[in-house]
Amino acid sequence: MQRLQSTLDRIDRKGYGAYKDLQGSYDLEGFTLFVDRVQRDPFAPPSLVRVRTKENRLDPSLFGNPVRRVAFEDFLTRSVERALRRAVKGNRGSGGSGRIEIQRASQAVLPRTSVVVEPESVEARMAVGLPARGRTIDARAARTMLLEELPRAVREALMLAGVDAELARTYVEVVEDADHLRNRLPDLGLVAFVADGAMLPRESGASDRPLRDGTVPFRSPEEFRVAVELPNGGSVSGMGIPEGVTLVAGGGFHGKSTLLSALAWGVYDHVPGDGRELVVSRADAVKIRAEDGRSVAGVDISGMIGDLPGGRATEDFSTPNASGSTSQAANIAEALEIGTSLLLVDEDTSATNFMIRDERMRELVRKEPISPFIDLVRPLYETLGVSTVVVVGGVGDYLDVADHVILMEDYEPGDATDRAKEVRERFPVRAPLGTGEARTPKGRRVRAASIDLRRGKRETARGKGSSTIELGRERVDLSYLEQLAEAGQTEAIARIIGEFATGDTSRGVGEIVYGALDAIKSDGLDSLGNFRGHPGELSLPRPQEVAAAINRIRSLEATTEK
Repeated sequence: MQRLQSTLDRIDRKGYGAYKDLQGSYDLEGFTLFVDRVQRDPFAPPSLVRVRTKENRLDPSLFGNPVRRVAFEDFLTRSVERALRRAVKGNRGSGGSGRIEIQRASQAVLPRTSVVVEPESVEARMAVGLPARGRTIDARAARTMLLEELPRAVREALMLAGVDAELARTYVEVVEDADHLRNRLPDLGLVAFVADGAMLPRESGASDRPLRDGTVPFRSPEEFRVAVELPNGGSVSGMGIPEGVTLVAGGGFHGKSTLLSALAWGVYDHVPGDGRELVVSRADAVKIRAEDGRSVAGVDISGMIGDLPGGRATEDFSTPNASGSTSQAANIAEALEIGTSLLLVDEDTSATNFMIRDERMRELVRKEPISPFIDLVRPLYETLGVSTVVVVGGVGDYLDVADHVILMEDYEPGDATDRAKEVRERFPVRAPLGTGEARTPKGRRVRAASIDLRRGKRETARGKGSSTIELGRERVDLSYLEQLAEAGQTEAIARIIGEFATGDTSRGVGEIVYGALDAIKSDGLDSLGNFRGHPGELSLPRPQEVAAAINRIRSLEATTEK
């Protein structure tokens, strides 16, 4: 502490570059402060610091297995964030002066690099805006930040006296129950589960936080009700969605898309109080939509779209500007390629000509290369074992291919399977449905050299927020990946792609993705990429989003395997 104080006194009012003298470690009361990287000026990305407690006196049962460890580290990350908001005065001086921040977490509970719990210590990684007046050092404000505000946050969030053990235990047990429930789905013959009492609506289209006012608690129809025994919470009942083809129907604004969105986010565990703590889906579920204008590289969409005009084959389909139908077909083929057991499809975000072609259009348009999804959805399950939950509001023909029908009315689900049979008998379709052929698309090999990381004299592969990655001069748009939870996942994806692109190889998409994620599983997220300072801003992505990001690189060169 004395050495840190004397260094700050010595560099006070000097040029901002003198802050580099702070780099190193400092033994403070109860913890060690590591100053890993110092920013070059007040307007540059912030400095990186770590705090590591000298001992870990927290209850070992809170992090006694991998699921509990992830949950407890998530709990501590959020505790540090709250403690910093209470302790830190915020911006003071020029640029980003005065801020102390830890990674911002979403509503999902994810493996992150922000906090690391070990048996002998707890470490938190943070970003600090070292204070300045203009471009000169403000040592007085820096002393307040590093010797008063930061230690207060550490005591409140990471040490035994500050951690609410009962709250932490509840947090960990809720996450463990959700993980257990998700793992039980295949044995139960289910693709998803929505607990009674779940609160599904979100605050807004721009926020994943729960809507607090006017929300109707979810209640399962008796015909779909399933009870599951949890390791901590006892028996839980709710709606189990069986394997096969499930149709979610209903009028506008009755909760169809809200339910589908909850199922899409059910691939993640959620924080207590989110409302969707016990809403779980198969971990490999993929939300599918049309995506006009996306680039497609060497994707086998021949199972959904036949030869195009001019005899253009679709077994190795590439385009810089896909239509709604070809983009949706490519999204399905890519999901099958990387691996999925559940597709989630909403009529509102789909290409109409891909979803359905009625009897009149079949008669009028004889040269149609598209096999509509309604003809493929049953073969996908019967041949490949891939289930589908599809939301429809205006396409009744899907009643003929559904195993189960859920009708949403006033935000409440009901079983309409028998009623749907009656409707089918009264209004039979004349054209046969479900007659398509489902097959696994051919795999692809990606050429690393097609991804150019050069940006001037540097090579860059980094995330920019939650929906963009920068690879050299190219900005890859991920805004249509609806199951990306937070910016930390985007940053991790960028680093995975960056590591592959630095090689001079051609590898399969699955080989790239699962090879990288297996290495992370073995060595930890900290091992991902080269860091200047600590890697405190990373979150673990799913294989499906890593592959989807690779597929959206416009310079990508990929060919189907023979």
